[in-house]
Amino acid sequence: MALANVSEGELSCSICLNVYQDPVMLQCGHSFCSNCIGDVLDEQKGSGLYSCPQCRTEFAERPALHRNIALRNIAESLQPNIPEQEISGILCNYCINSSAPAIKTCVNCEASLCEGHVKVHNKAAEHVLIEPTTCLENRKCFVHKKILEYYCNKDSVCICVSCRLDGEHKQHQVDSINTAFEKKRQKLKNNLERLSSQKAQAKSHIQMLLDHENKMKKDTACVRKTITTLFVDIKEKLDALERRILHKMSLEETLVSKSVSDLIQYLETEMDTLSNKIRKVEKLCSMTDTLNVLQEHGEDNDTITEKHQEIKGTTTGVKHFHQEETFITFLHGLSCIISDAKTDIFAQTATDIVLNKDTAGNTVTISEDLKTVSYAEQLNNYPENPERFSRNQVLSKNVFSSGRHYWEVETEVETGKTGGWRFGVAYSSIDRKDQRMIGDNQKSWCLRFNENKLSVLHNNEEISVAAPACTPSFGVYLDYEAGRLSFYVLCDPIRHIHTFTTTFTEPLHAAFLVNKRFVKIKDFEASYTVRRCV
Repeated sequence: MALANVSEGELSCSICLNVYQDPVMLQCGHSFCSNCIGDVLDEQKGSGLYSCPQCRTEFAERPALHRNIALRNIAESLQPNIPEQEISGILCNYCINSSAPAIKTCVNCEASLCEGHVKVHNKAAEHVLIEPTTCLENRKCFVHKKILEYYCNKDSVCICVSCRLDGEHKQHQVDSINTAFEKKRQKLKNNLERLSSQKAQAKSHIQMLLDHENKMKKDTACVRKTITTLFVDIKEKLDALERRILHKMSLEETLVSKSVSDLIQYLETEMDTLSNKIRKVEKLCSMTDTLNVLQEHGEDNDTITEKHQEIKGTTTGVKHFHQEETFITFLHGLSCIISDAKTDIFAQTATDIVLNKDTAGNTVTISEDLKTVSYAEQLNNYPENPERFSRNQVLSKNVFSSGRHYWEVETEVETGKTGGWRFGVAYSSIDRKDQRMIGDNQKSWCLRFNENKLSVLHNNEEISVAAPACTPSFGVYLDYEAGRLSFYVLCDPIRHIHTFTTTFTEPLHAAFLVNKRFVKIKDFEASYTVRRCV
């Protein structure tokens, strides 16, 4: 039979070196196992160019695979004749009567050895034993066909003894394969440690970000719940205030209407009386009998005038509806609702900041209500005391050593005008005679406006911030325990400017500085404009 002359090598895939399994054929005519060539083409996909592993024929696109049915039938017909041990792995080259599986391959001998032949194999250094393989080309120098025994550090390639002694690597620094391997392995271990450390850091950062995200979500959920509760409470209070005011207006309207009705009824009765008198007087006026006219007892002019004044005066008894009283009731109720909301938010009464005149420098003027600090063109003769600043700045009487606080200020931000201002917080222990201003030392934090630019300052470190320059109103939020000091622009919508995060270790005061401008502490209760009915 012709099949008897077919060798095993002719039925082996050049990729896996085993008998063909489901062979397929490329356009160049070479055949491979379907899975083997599929894996090779998958690896070549990244390079954008495909080629035959055997003849290196290149294909612009991934080649189509055609089943080689004839080759598959031949391989399957010879499969039972091939010993199972041969199919499963590499066999020992020295076993004669039986083929035992190889456990090592000698690079020098180019032979595979079973467990028994490894024990009696040459122990010389050049006889390098590796894992069983049939591919030894990469173990030898492709120029001198000798075993690769050295490593060239300059060119980063493995070389043979001839390359080292007579070749282009003669003058290069080389190490033995084992030495180079140990160095490379040490570098890999160091790199592994570095990569592991970086991975651990990345994992830690990821966890920190996740923790931050979870905290943010919890805080957001808490604030959302609080805001929802506040709005429900405010709406209920607003509804109650509306009902109370409207009920009061209805009562007043009823009283006014009754008063008007009573007066109209009274006046209508008076009108009937006056009509009768008018008819009587007219009748007298038409009479020509002098004695009858003179003898008729009727009202004279004085009596009629006096009665007319009495009737006219009765309009003063009408109850009037006063708009001002209604609006005042509305504003007072609204103020109470806002005050309650602020108390709920800050867990305390809203902060009403007032200035401590005893701390004001001689170059600033404090208003009588202790709410406004302005620049003094002429020096004030304030009495000297240890608390007074030598610069144009002032502290509040308020002291913050716990809790959350919020206050608002109104400033000058007009462009084209010299001077500026600063406001923020400072420790009670800040040096009052130091020529440095608030924000220029470790004991104060502030928002600064200078040369038409906004910035924040602490310990003389300045950070520029962006904010609408046309808005003169700002908000300051202090959370002592959390160590947070935040500044906001009170525009529409409100914009966050900057937040300082630190650990407060001393009591704090609100701090202010002005230079040719003013800063006014706004009343915490909102201001309202009442539109009168026209």
